[in-house]
Amino acid sequence: MVIAERPTQTTNIAKQVIDAASAVHRNLSTPVLYEHAVRRGEGKLLQGGTFVVRSGERTGRSPKDKFLIKSPTISENVWWGAHNQPMSEDTFEHVRAKALAYLADRELYVQDCVVAQDPNYQRTVRVITEEAYHSLFARTMFIPAPEKESVESPDLTIVHAPFLHLGGADDGVNSDAVVALHLTEGIILIAGSAYAGEMKKAVFTAMNYYLPLEGVLSLHSAANVDPRTGRTAVFFGLSGTGKTTLSTDPERLLIGDDEHAWTDEGIFNIEGGCYAKVIRLSKDAEPDIFATTHDFGTILENVIFDEATREPDLDNDSITENTRGSYPLDLLRNVYEEQVAPHPSHVILLTADAFGVLPPIARLTNEQALYHFLSGYTSKLAGTENGVTEPQTTFSPCYGAPFMALNPTVYAELLEERLKATGAKVWLVN
Repeated sequence: MVIAERPTQTTNIAKQVIDAASAVHRNLSTPVLYEHAVRRGEGKLLQGGTFVVRSGERTGRSPKDKFLIKSPTISENVWWGAHNQPMSEDTFEHVRAKALAYLADRELYVQDCVVAQDPNYQRTVRVITEEAYHSLFARTMFIPAPEKESVESPDLTIVHAPFLHLGGADDGVNSDAVVALHLTEGIILIAGSAYAGEMKKAVFTAMNYYLPLEGVLSLHSAANVDPRTGRTAVFFGLSGTGKTTLSTDPERLLIGDDEHAWTDEGIFNIEGGCYAKVIRLSKDAEPDIFATTHDFGTILENVIFDEATREPDLDNDSITENTRGSYPLDLLRNVYEEQVAPHPSHVILLTADAFGVLPPIARLTNEQALYHFLSGYTSKLAGTENGVTEPQTTFSPCYGAPFMALNPTVYAELLEERLKATGAKVWLVN
């Protein structure tokens, strides 16, 4: 297996894009980004200070438009197929040139961030976008770089051109949108989709490549800690299966709601924020998440609201079933403050089996756990991907196949090592 080196070309593209811009706004704070977004008409302010936006035609991820660049140094490691479609370096250069030409002479927003709470595994990320609210999203979901630390050469650069529409086959892609990851150069290029989740999941895909090659198990999961016992629980599951709801428990401390990594020392959150489904969110059933829908610093994506009162209508799915709220972890009451949490005592596989094939709950042996982890029998829920309007049975290895850059057996072997070393109990919950 080829061990991934830190990318070397990411600084070059960042400099090219920034040098050609008409104006560049670097590392603006949340209040200033609010002001810019309102002035530019990117969204509206709601009660309590949330900022509501619409992502346009694409209200979920576009998995058929995701590509990994097939460079010689990574091709033997990547799990090529429907989730990781190969793109030639020539095609990528063509699309990159088109994106750079599109962004030239535009007003741009730059955010320097890091991902991974554990400093031993952190990577720096520079996000360059044409929208203030997408810069705010990056600042919310990732971890803002410390003000005193200069990010001279980021490990990853996201070039985000949501309103550049490509020419499909003429540009070597499948539609007018693309999410292209050049992991050797450390470049993520997103065009044709304003759905903010594409940025988050593209970085997660990159981390799912880099971390396992360092012996770290990356997880599509939520996690929390019991403050009385110090015991950690991890919740695996596809998007929309309940990870955020179950992990945001008023009796426990939230580590994170979607992306984690498990090392020899414990478990840590890859992100700095949450990206929760908010459709039909209940104040009584989910009070902590509900409260964020009325907090300054939260972005509500594709949520309908009352024009007069500016109250969000969380029951309205007229735009999409996949309404989302992006909020920083510090808006929640019960958050785990340390960088690394203890090893999980319980691992829970959320199957979200919409057709009742699996039992409501079952305790699994390690062998059974690995079988279910690799097969990933579950459901795609409405709205999480473009074109998915009702639950669909699917097999999603690692409970996150769209984001797994390596062969699922790589993650399974690491999971087996962690389960044996820690004695964590594994549960299947439907």
